Amino acid sequence: MRRPKKKVYDYKKALRDEEKKKTSSKIKKNELSPKDEVKEMFINYFTKNKKVGKIMSKQDVINIIIKNLDKKQDKVLNIAMDELKSSGFIEVKEDNVTLILTQKGFDSLS
Repeated sequence: MRRPKKKVYDYKKALRDEEKKKTSSKIKKNELSPKDEVKEMFINYFTKNKKVGKIMSKQDVINIIIKNLDKKQDKVLNIAMDELKSSGFIEVKEDNVTLILTQKGFDSLS
């Protein structure tokens, strides 16, 4: 009667598997779509300047948001603004650039 061979633990394979787990978990945690990143920029501005009716002027939009966008974010800028507007977070004036924080938006920041 023969004894079965002992299984040899492959330490190198275990290390590779562990590295894969570490990198995949980091990607999932920090992964935001470009649209969400743009929305976050607007929310951060209004969080710093909490006040109902706070106006984000055309110059503020250019200096704070547009100058800091990459190509992917630039493509979804209008979509992100439309989502914030449709959710009632902001109002957009007739020039389509000046933004006003609404009461609903102020309440969601609190």
